[in-house]
Amino acid sequence: MALRINTNVAALNSHRQLLLTEVNMNKSMQKLSSGYRINNAGDDASGLVQANKLRSDVRVLKVEAQNVLQDKAALSIGEGDANTIENILERMMELCTKTFANGGEVETQAEYDSLATEITRISDAGALTCPSVGSLDATSLGIGTIDVGDGATARATIALAIGTVGGTLGEIGAEMNKLEFTYANLQTKIENTSAAESAIRDVDMAEEMVNFTKNQIMLQAGTAMLAQANMSSQSILTLFG
Repeated sequence: MALRINTNVAALNSHRQLLLTEVNMNKSMQKLSSGYRINNAGDDASGLVQANKLRSDVRVLKVEAQNVLQDKAALSIGEGDANTIENILERMMELCTKTFANGGEVETQAEYDSLATEITRISDAGALTCPSVGSLDATSLGIGTIDVGDGATARATIALAIGTVGGTLGEIGAEMNKLEFTYANLQTKIENTSAAESAIRDVDMAEEMVNFTKNQIMLQAGTAMLAQANMSSQSILTLFG
């Protein structure tokens, strides 16, 4: 057996292995504490690029989903306005059905005219959030200058207006249904894209805990072997006994 004191090769080898084990254990600790498999580019450069791209995609999808929710909210406001206009038209129909044997025509006409003005006000305000409601003003509906005493003619005109409002409600409903499907599809994309990012970026905690435990044992064993390597050179002293 060669005995040397200037260069303890066994100790140097044990120390090198010990340093590698320490580096691996520190990496495991970082992954376990952060929950990420990739904490810096050195862990997986190409994986980091892919994960960042997927994370960016998720953010874009979330903004698109929020836009859909805002569009649905605007349509809901428009639906409420259209429903109110339809209720007003139904009241107008009642007013035009009245008989005036005992008077009251002037008061009834005044109420009708006030309701026509209210329809236009609602239409103008609703156009800001739902453009299709903007076409439901009294003039467009053809009910702005009706004489409540015209009877059947007035009622026929109002009936056409009610049909127009009903068509607008149908369009709003169809658009809302489309947006619901769009929103559901975006949520699915967000889920799947997030899962793809997680598969690349996130650490498998159970697997990494196994690695950490292994590195802990190797660190203890390496420390013990370094001590043994250092003690081996002391056997040279027996030559001087």
